[in-house]
Amino acid sequence: MGNYRNKMRRAGCQEITVNAGKRGRSNPDGEPSHSNIKRPKRAEVNYLPNFPEGEDLSSLEQLRQTIAEEVKKTEKNLPLIRKLMQTTFALRRQTIVKTCPPVNELMDLWPALKMESEVYAEFQRITNQNLPNTFYAELDRHLSRLMTLFRQKASKTGKTADALAEILKIHDEQEIHDIHTRRTTVLHALPVYLREEVSGFFGTCTDDPDVPELDDIAVALLTVISDDDTSPVHYQPVKVFVVIESDIVISLPRFGDAFLVMFGLIYALHLSYPKALTHTFEFVQKILLGLEAGKLSPRMQTLKNDLMI
Repeated sequence: MGNYRNKMRRAGCQEITVNAGKRGRSNPDGEPSHSNIKRPKRAEVNYLPNFPEGEDLSSLEQLRQTIAEEVKKTEKNLPLIRKLMQTTFALRRQTIVKTCPPVNELMDLWPALKMESEVYAEFQRITNQNLPNTFYAELDRHLSRLMTLFRQKASKTGKTADALAEILKIHDEQEIHDIHTRRTTVLHALPVYLREEVSGFFGTCTDDPDVPELDDIAVALLTVISDDDTSPVHYQPVKVFVVIESDIVISLPRFGDAFLVMFGLIYALHLSYPKALTHTFEFVQKILLGLEAGKLSPRMQTLKNDLMI
């Protein structure tokens, strides 16, 4: 494999050359060989592709500027944006992986990533998987069993049981019990069931014309409500903000869609999962989407076994 990687490096494969220049016999002043290694984190198929044939940094930068101008228009040419985003994918990945700029700078460079459809398209470019179709198909398949597990846990005693009981009580009081209601309940209850802290990730604010305070928020979903309701779950929000690094990236009408866009942006922007919700995002990645499904933590393996009963 070492000989194979040397040949790939000499051929200019970006996924190999990005880690070149480490300390060695021919480069004694380089950084240690095991430090700051850049490699796929979560089963990314297209982690760091080469530029398309016939394109270089200058030509791709011109296309990037075209995308930025097109996104500003009221009547956007969506097929053109999709085509140009596909062509400039390699430039975007090299910027994200190699330089790791702040999210607000990335969004200024690539404003199309504020569009829901382009987040899903970017996820498919990275993983070769249709994010919304796969996610909702698998989530809906497990909804009934997850609700059963939550109710079994809520019938016991303890802090987790009490929190689940409150969420399920609000769910049962809803007049409409459609698929969106059940998805919202499960996505709120899942991290509680996995004994994770949700207060820093699921937030609420009132429908105020002023921009809410977002200081020191790394990653969060902020649900906008029309009053001061303190309920932990809101089924008919005004809108839901996706917040990354204290900036509102996108707003969506449904909680489930906002959660999914957040997941897609974590892949698109090469971010780490929120530490407080590692198991929740691992569930989405490995159990629902099947990415690195053979490498489950003990807690995820237990939950998978419970779902298969």
